Amino acid sequence: MGRGSHTPRVYLDAPLSVGETVTLDDAKRHHLGTVLRLSVDAPVTLFNGDGHEYDARVEQADRKRMTLVVNAQHAPQHESPLSITLYQAIARGDRMDFALGKAVELGVTTIRPVFTDRGKVKLEGSRLEKKQAHWQAVAESAAEQSGRLVRPTVADALPLASCLAADEDKDRLRLMLAPTADGGLSSITRSENIALLVGPESGLSDHEIDTATATGWQPITLGPRVLRTETAGMAALAALQTLWGDLG
Repeated sequence: MGRGSHTPRVYLDAPLSVGETVTLDDAKRHHLGTVLRLSVDAPVTLFNGDGHEYDARVEQADRKRMTLVVNAQHAPQHESPLSITLYQAIARGDRMDFALGKAVELGVTTIRPVFTDRGKVKLEGSRLEKKQAHWQAVAESAAEQSGRLVRPTVADALPLASCLAADEDKDRLRLMLAPTADGGLSSITRSENIALLVGPESGLSDHEIDTATATGWQPITLGPRVLRTETAGMAALAALQTLWGDLG
């Protein structure tokens, strides 16, 4: 569903206040000035994760510099009442970008990419650092496009085993997608603090399922059809937001 407004939204990692003039970095200047062709007095909506949106207008726009003046502050209700951390098995290329972008659109709070036993993506060193920066950029773009008031954090990628061992939030409802599970979300007691684990294309290994179950993760199924990893997370998040959040 479209938002109905064509005013560009831009995330800034900085405090914002009415009357302030902000200078955009080169990447955002290029996007607004060169790609979108915004000129002086064009409206822009800013957000920085403080729960507000800020109306701004372009004050200066040229090939080297773009400044915006903040004119007003608003507090729209765009964020879900659910706090959801998505543990997403790392998928190849565009599939991972799709999974992350749709997760942000569907209100996820934090994303933790995980390496799994059956996962086929191998990343380390500088390649992993570049991927992390790319994934965060994907999340930022999705937050701008979808009207989020926060930019969800893409946490450092870790082996799933490390995440399971380090999870100390005992109050969090921990759900693991497993096609062979006996029940779905309708059998789960509502919670506003949720962790969701989505495995790779070939599924979580028996060892991973057993370890997760032993540490409090509840296996659930989304139905009789087998979903791709990038589809499964999207479907589960949509179901959670429909049942307990702000969809529908």
